[in-house]
Amino acid sequence: MSIAYPFVRMKALTAALLAAFFLSVMTVAPAAAGPAGWAAVKNGTAFVIMRHALAPGTGDPENFTIGECATQRNLSAAGQQQARATGELFRASGIDKAEVWSSAWCRCRETAELLALGEVRTLAPLNSFFRRQGRRDVQTSALKDWLQVRTSDMPLVLVTHQVNISALTGVYPRSGELIFVEIDDTGSVRVIDRAMN
Repeated sequence: MSIAYPFVRMKALTAALLAAFFLSVMTVAPAAAGPAGWAAVKNGTAFVIMRHALAPGTGDPENFTIGECATQRNLSAAGQQQARATGELFRASGIDKAEVWSSAWCRCRETAELLALGEVRTLAPLNSFFRRQGRRDVQTSALKDWLQVRTSDMPLVLVTHQVNISALTGVYPRSGELIFVEIDDTGSVRVIDRAMN
């Protein structure tokens, strides 16, 4: 017993430190982006990448099917309201129309549609790789390539999943959080602001 005791204490301490770390990651985010962040999106020097709104749970049920929302984890009523309110935040910040792209997952498409900023189109690199972590680098690289060749001058809004945003930016976003991002000609990414409605 005397030999095992320090080991048990170390495990408990490690668990407590990890819990504190993840709590801090989940809770540190500004309430609203500053004027510079919104201006950068409006003038096309930055874009917004957004995690889908509140959808209770993690991942998806076994044997879920893309395109069949009943088989997936979906937005709650609170998530639907959060998405609508985020659309209002865009409009209050001077963006009433945008080029909107989404993951094919229903919770992302519904979030994008409830923003009411324009037609929602599906972009494959935004699809979740939560269950296929081997896709992380391939999809992140494909998204960067797409961003670098995009020519539209409309504000750009991407709606996707935590894993995709973290892979691209290094940020662990909360549900519904907006990340304001710049990307240069070399594919280097810089987060310039964050917002949470």
